[in-house]
Amino acid sequence: MIPAGRAGVAAAGSIAGACRAVLLTVDPLEKAFAARAAARGWRAGRLAHRFDIAMPDDPPRPDRPELLPPNRMPKRGRAGSDRSRLAMLHALAHIEYVAIDLAFDCAGRFGEGMPRAFVDDWLGVGADEAMHFVLLDRRLRGLGSAYGALPAHAGLWEAAEKTRDDLVARLAVVPMALEARGLDVTPATVERLRAAGDERSARILSRIYTDEIRHVSVGTKWFESCCADRRQRPAELWQSLISRHFRGVVKPPFNDSARAQAGLTLDYYGTLAALTSSGQTSSRREREGQNSTSG
Repeated sequence: MIPAGRAGVAAAGSIAGACRAVLLTVDPLEKAFAARAAARGWRAGRLAHRFDIAMPDDPPRPDRPELLPPNRMPKRGRAGSDRSRLAMLHALAHIEYVAIDLAFDCAGRFGEGMPRAFVDDWLGVGADEAMHFVLLDRRLRGLGSAYGALPAHAGLWEAAEKTRDDLVARLAVVPMALEARGLDVTPATVERLRAAGDERSARILSRIYTDEIRHVSVGTKWFESCCADRRQRPAELWQSLISRHFRGVVKPPFNDSARAQAGLTLDYYGTLAALTSSGQTSSRREREGQNSTSG
């Protein structure tokens, strides 16, 4: 049995074994270091392009942070307060922690039958996510906190669970919906941090934002490659997969420029956004009508 952590990566002879070692690593910083070691080992040619071991469906998690369902997550506090800022940075650190697993699971679970470039891309993404986590954890420690000090959202791994048998669905949901949403909201978060005088955190998020454009582009590239193999229209297939597999709502505001840089053009999400806006307007009108008649 391959051990976890950097020792597991070092003992692995295949890329699947290294990915599994990363996924089985519980300690957050050790997971980040193992992810970086796996990416280095792959680039150096020390890991065979072989898929001889299965990925865990439910990777183990540390005792802290406490994982809660979305409706039980505590409020972040007054906007602009130190408490709110810590809660936001902690939430982002948790996203990056889970994102390490999402990237390595994608490489290890779906790499068989795909070109080596597929593994190149997803190990690169995973190494980025590991660095993002380290930067955010270091920043939290500089502010007198640390990853694990606050509860975290329990639903982030659900996207992997729901798409573990379908690469195209995984690409549609994780990079092209979940990560794409980060492109929409991060610039405003950076500005709020700068307005609060927290330039160090703003610089970290700016770096993450730049990397995430590339991550979304990786997902879009491989999604469109799979669509070409299937002779399916990418935008139509993406919309169908999102309606079946994505728990969230694709809604504005959108960072159209950043999405376009990542290849995620308006023909993908414009129709769903219009339907969402139309549905929200109809619901509001219905409520207003009910209020007027009941008054």
